[in-house]
Amino acid sequence: MKKIEAIIKPFRLEDVKSALAKLGIESMTLTEVTGCGHQRGHTELYQGSVYTTDFLPKLKIELVVPDSRLEAAVNAIINVAKTGKIGDGKIFVSTIDEVFRIRNNERGEDGL
Repeated sequence: MKKIEAIIKPFRLEDVKSALAKLGIESMTLTEVTGCGHQRGHTELYQGSVYTTDFLPKLKIELVVPDSRLEAAVNAIINVAKTGKIGDGKIFVSTIDEVFRIRNNERGEDGL
């Protein structure tokens, strides 16, 4: 099993959810995060003062999928989250050794 962590622009969330749902992937965790990278924030003028915002709002989607669905899930996220501009985000993939469903003690892929 693989854990996918995707950092995306907030306005791309519904598209990502829809693309994953088409693959039958509907279980995920969403976290509002802020971050910086190549995009390097932006400056704003507010009441006559200039403010620099280094950390921009992003969303982090976390999901665990069977190894056989990894490529399809990653490609779905990339295809709909990509704008071609700096700040589109990142995807991290890591290995999950075990999953337990608390409600009924299912484990492994059955626990997903």
